[in-house]
Amino acid sequence: MVGGALQIAGLLLGGIGMIGTFAVTGMPQWRVSAFIENNIIVFETIWEGLWMHCIRQANIRMQCKVYDSVLALSPDLQASRGLMCAGSVLSFLAFVVAIIGMKCTRCMQSSWQAKGYIILTAGLLFILSGVVELIPVCWVANTIISDFYNPAVNVAQKRELGEALYLGWAAAFCLIAAGAIFCCFYRCCGKTRSYRYSAPSHYSTDSQHLHGKTESSYSKSQYV
Repeated sequence: MVGGALQIAGLLLGGIGMIGTFAVTGMPQWRVSAFIENNIIVFETIWEGLWMHCIRQANIRMQCKVYDSVLALSPDLQASRGLMCAGSVLSFLAFVVAIIGMKCTRCMQSSWQAKGYIILTAGLLFILSGVVELIPVCWVANTIISDFYNPAVNVAQKRELGEALYLGWAAAFCLIAAGAIFCCFYRCCGKTRSYRYSAPSHYSTDSQHLHGKTESSYSKSQYV
């Protein structure tokens, strides 16, 4: 019962992290315009994402345009595009593998040991996808903060952390937590399985020893 609840909790966290990863990859709110010093035009907000940049005017009208070329992006956004795509694929594979290895899944010709390895694979994939997602999110956040406090950067070019970065941190945490749950479940099941296998062998050895003593005593009495 507890093991099934842990698997369901891990699958839910992994699903939330996977959906969050997809959302972060497509959201344009990675870099948001900063209203500081002389840049006080608050009726126009600029969003910069991995695939497009948008201009929102007075909460009424928003125009988005896809980047004409990958070379138009900064190096951190160029690398983030590839890493986020890889993280999305890994999280999806981890979710599918976790469903296959769930305890409640009935598969023909599948043993508990094979399902344990499947669960372990799903956990490792979840952790790997979370780490892959953390790299671009932290990289872009570090670049934004460095440029914000850099006096050589023009005020109009300074940006703030967008909502996509905060959602990316949350999604990465869910993915890593799901992977940790599945890995812990595999370890606990391995210990339980080894204990169950070792106990009958000890019992069989004792029974054979007692059976041997009974046969020897019976043969001696019969001989006398």
